[in-house]
Amino acid sequence: MSRSGEFCPRCGDPIERDPKVSLPGGQRDPDRVLCDACYFEEFDLVDAPERVEVTVCSQCGAVHRGNRWVDVGAEDYTDVAVEAVSEELGVHVDAESVSWQVAPEEVDETTIRMHCQFSGVIRETPVTEEVVVPVKIGRETCDRCGKIAGGSFASVVQIRADERTPTGEEIKRAREIAESYVAAREETGDRNAFITEVSEVEEGLNMKISTNQLGEGVAKQIVEELGGTYSDSERLISEDSDGNELYRVTYAVRLPRYRPGEIIDPDDGDGPVLVTSVRGNLKGTRLASGDRYEAAFEDEDAPDARRLGEREDGTETTLVAIEDEHAVQVLDPETYETKSVPRPEFLDSDADEVPVLKSRAGLHLLPERSDANGGRDD
Repeated sequence: MSRSGEFCPRCGDPIERDPKVSLPGGQRDPDRVLCDACYFEEFDLVDAPERVEVTVCSQCGAVHRGNRWVDVGAEDYTDVAVEAVSEELGVHVDAESVSWQVAPEEVDETTIRMHCQFSGVIRETPVTEEVVVPVKIGRETCDRCGKIAGGSFASVVQIRADERTPTGEEIKRAREIAESYVAAREETGDRNAFITEVSEVEEGLNMKISTNQLGEGVAKQIVEELGGTYSDSERLISEDSDGNELYRVTYAVRLPRYRPGEIIDPDDGDGPVLVTSVRGNLKGTRLASGDRYEAAFEDEDAPDARRLGEREDGTETTLVAIEDEHAVQVLDPETYETKSVPRPEFLDSDADEVPVLKSRAGLHLLPERSDANGGRDD
């Protein structure tokens, strides 16, 4: 350092200045006009607001930032307050090696006092500063919660079944699929993804869903897992502020006529079938032979067949004897008479007992659960 021959305009003390410190073009840094003592009297390491306000949704806890609501998943708003204060704080541009820490103090349910401590280096001199910034928590209702409370929805997904009523298990699973699908969309940040209402009706299940895109996605997911088909129909409900027409779309899901695990007798003369899948085509196992069965859903209709029962209706009975490669003898589980029945490929000839179903069409051997995936091969 060399003596520059300059003096502080405030206190008159001489200033030692590094001749290399200057702005582009040879101009002097105006902050270097003052001596260190006078400079630090005017210096503020931190520029902090007098107060920070944070608006949160009283229903879901989302935080309003800018012109949108953001889900933060916070159990309390201390972290939100820290982030809000951090965005508002400014540190002097000349400060080097800056570090800081925050100690929140919860005053009441709507106020958090943030104690912020900063340290840095200015003119090769360590400096510290502490500021206290109160954060006020305001509560409103976000757009999403307002829509849910107001019963807003754009699509309806109806769950029905072909020539039957959906089972309780199907209703439960359809609802789970819808909730999981919508929740996955929520996790991606889609705040317009929600289910407004779910109601069970005599014919099945109705679900009111926030958008048409979600409604169609739910319908597709249900059909993909449970089988069947879906169709859509739209109805004009209003116009938006720009004059665009707004439609409400109903997605009608029709579950298959038959379910995995049902035993049916197709009108083809080859005997009963244990249904194993209804995805795409109807698939199953012939009980008389053990052969695979498959029938196309022509024109969205299942093939004609009589319902004989379900895999769950089967009971264990004694395998009496093997007659030949085509027939075996078993005990009738009701009359205990010996009956001769067809010998299917899935029969374990070394077994002492075998599962059978007795129906109006006769006595039928059933595959073990391990052979037929519990009657569900889909």
